[in-house]
Amino acid sequence: MATEEETKTPELETYLLAGGCFWCLDALYRKVRGVTEVVSGYTGGHFDNPDYRAVCTGTTGHAEAVAVQFDPGVVPRDVILDMFFTMHNPTTLNRQGYDVGTQYRSAMFPLDDVQKADFERAIARTQELWSDPIVTTIEAVAPFYVAESVHQDFYAKQPGQGYCQVIIDPKLAKARQQFAPWIQERVVTS
Repeated sequence: MATEEETKTPELETYLLAGGCFWCLDALYRKVRGVTEVVSGYTGGHFDNPDYRAVCTGTTGHAEAVAVQFDPGVVPRDVILDMFFTMHNPTTLNRQGYDVGTQYRSAMFPLDDVQKADFERAIARTQELWSDPIVTTIEAVAPFYVAESVHQDFYAKQPGQGYCQVIIDPKLAKARQQFAPWIQERVVTS
């Protein structure tokens, strides 16, 4: 007979993270052991129900972001956050490579004070790896709007697309090297 501890439902946690184009973060987190759901969307803006076209104008204030739901009993919070900083350059203001604008900013949206403290520690820990200052912001949580279906699991649906091959593939290779124990090739579908 199973004990109460063995049958207990895991306590899942969600981080809202913006690190440039959401396709990169989505592609990695779907491969992480312990991640149960990844949703690409928009947050941090001042416009209700934005769509991709509106967010791309840079006038809505939203950032392309992912909501990553995970089991911290399987994958530690620090690993999720270190992956975030591996998948983008946190020292470039409102820019990731060729993507320029506030919608591509590096930002974290804590859901509570514990997450805020985790995010602050992650920024401090990551700063030690960069000579330039980290510009990642910690912003008040705002409504999260789910992006259009074409943006969900974009990498798996479009592996031959130029952006995937030139931008995402090298980032995934770096993450696989750094976080091999946490990466699995199955894909989280959500």
